[in-house]
Amino acid sequence: MPVLSPTSSSSSSLVFTCFFIILFVTINSSNPVTITTKAKRPPRQLSVNYYAKSCPQVEQLVGSITSQQFKETPVSAPATIRLFFHDCFVEGCDASILIATQPGSKILAEKDAADNRDLRTEGFDTITRAKALVESKCPGIVSCADILAIAARDFIHLAGGPYYVVKKGRWDGKISMASRVPNNLPHANSTVDQLIKLFSSKGLTIQDLVVLSGAHTIGFAHCKNFVDRLYNYEGTKQADPAIDPRLLKALKMSCPQVGGNDDIVAPFDVTTPFVFDHAYYANLQSKLGLLASDEGLFLDPRTKPLVQSFGLDKAKFFLPFSAAMEKMGSIGVKRGRRHGEKRKVCSIHM
Repeated sequence: MPVLSPTSSSSSSLVFTCFFIILFVTINSSNPVTITTKAKRPPRQLSVNYYAKSCPQVEQLVGSITSQQFKETPVSAPATIRLFFHDCFVEGCDASILIATQPGSKILAEKDAADNRDLRTEGFDTITRAKALVESKCPGIVSCADILAIAARDFIHLAGGPYYVVKKGRWDGKISMASRVPNNLPHANSTVDQLIKLFSSKGLTIQDLVVLSGAHTIGFAHCKNFVDRLYNYEGTKQADPAIDPRLLKALKMSCPQVGGNDDIVAPFDVTTPFVFDHAYYANLQSKLGLLASDEGLFLDPRTKPLVQSFGLDKAKFFLPFSAAMEKMGSIGVKRGRRHGEKRKVCSIHM
């Protein structure tokens, strides 16, 4: 998802819008002796039942917040899903995206990086509310990172997408630096080559790239992310020929070349912008992709067959999407106090 995530939106513009390693050394002699060197204990793996004893109600607690947020501010769904993507791709899934820049600090936190300035406050608000409720019932137990992973899943399901189990056990990261953001996130004009390279660096395949891009079935993007496609595609001073003329006309009306409203947004999925379905892929085949990085998936022979397959059958999209979300949710996971912490307030580093 080329800007990976379901993306930013504006409530005023919703219209258009890792074994034990045991080394056996056998010494061949009349009395063979097997020497076993003690290996380091492996880090505890993520588990669906990680909080079964310490906070068994965590999913219900988070769920009560996400369901309320979805009813009151539907934009919380794409906002939180995008937040999860942006978190996992920078430093791993460790809630470092939630840390606020300390007053007077010369080092900006991730959330203040240029690529993250459009992240909607509704995503942050959802996690803040969910964390407060969980802390009131299970103080010091559940990480912000796990709450974010659960909330993203909840919103995907609430919007009509698949329900999948979330493995837990992540600790919150201690590092959050804006300087580490730019080279770790996809961009609106990223080429398929660039996207494949980036996703591969995260342990994700070409299929993962295409299926996770499908999260753009909901959410919106600001004009600045696609305005060049409308007026000066790749420096040609012409519109991108891979845009349907009717969509081009509508986008130009909302996003003038100069002097436009910075708050104006357009939906990634122009047919069913508020429903998590597979229409995104059909749209790409009809030249209705909003971002150049989206439409590029249909134009490249390495990704085109996947776009066509996911566009035919929602089940063919939902199953691999659930698997890819679990895979992405395991990127760079922190475990234990040496590498992580359990923040009581997600925005404040302990």
